[in-house]
Amino acid sequence: MRFALSVIDCAYNRQSWHGTNLRGSLRGLSVSDAARRPKRNRHNIWELVVHCAYWKYVVRRRLTGEKRGSFPLTGSNFFDRPVRGTARAELTRQWKADLALLDDMHDQLREVVAALPASKLQKSGSARRPTPMWLVQGVAAHDLYHAGQIQLLKKLVK
Repeated sequence: MRFALSVIDCAYNRQSWHGTNLRGSLRGLSVSDAARRPKRNRHNIWELVVHCAYWKYVVRRRLTGEKRGSFPLTGSNFFDRPVRGTARAELTRQWKADLALLDDMHDQLREVVAALPASKLQKSGSARRPTPMWLVQGVAAHDLYHAGQIQLLKKLVK
């Protein structure tokens, strides 16, 4: 269980050998930089943030057997951000709310992983029959993939 928590935490917000984790890639990012698209019809950093929150929710749901439909936003996978025509102060509020959503989904996932018995984590699995550890490793890899993507997008949008 400790190993599983370490895996998701290092990918999300704890120091590790690999460099910037997901939360670190977002540190100090302005609303306008988060909303800027590298090219028309491409995802921006803000959309990647909510996408990562959604997949933390999906993994948590799969680990608990919870039914679909309890994610706080309507939709799935990618969510348009920011909402067009929104005032600047409201955009800042929405950006902070979406960062808080990401943190909350990580915390909820951590709670579920911490409660899993070690014997359940150690079983082997596959894409067709994912085990808890397979899902944990996958969500960590997902966080790191998008952390790298965000690092590149930050350079492209400046």
